[in-house]
Amino acid sequence: MIEFTEIIKASDVRESDITELATIHLGIDSRIKSRIRVTLDNGSEAGLFLPRGQTLRGGDVLVSTCGHQVRVIAAEEKVSTVHADDGVLLARLAYHLGNRHVPLQVGDWWVRYQHDHVLDEMVGLLGGRVVIEMAPFEPEAGAYGGHPSGHHHHH
Repeated sequence: MIEFTEIIKASDVRESDITELATIHLGIDSRIKSRIRVTLDNGSEAGLFLPRGQTLRGGDVLVSTCGHQVRVIAAEEKVSTVHADDGVLLARLAYHLGNRHVPLQVGDWWVRYQHDHVLDEMVGLLGGRVVIEMAPFEPEAGAYGGHPSGHHHHH
């Protein structure tokens, strides 16, 4: 089994250097773990033995103990993408979601979280529009550089 122990952040990798690399599609729940068994897209079994407290991002490159490299791709997963008619409403929605410690991805006039029907209902009651879709989920890392909690709170 291949053991990946090092991360090269996407910002430190030239696109031309990674086009030929093997790939691995991982959802956010796997990308926040430092110790996990995975299967590469080519079917090879591997283990992640990474430094704790880091979140893998789409475009990161993993390096194994024997020098193999693999490019991480943020897998599509079921998410709720929230749209609002104005910036104040979008800020209010982000506030209420954040108050529930929900990891959020922030986009241009939208926010996204892992699908949760209870949160979808709350957003709708506050005036937001929820689109349930399959998309990569890349939540904010947090103000202090930490990784998304991985917790899922239902209120």
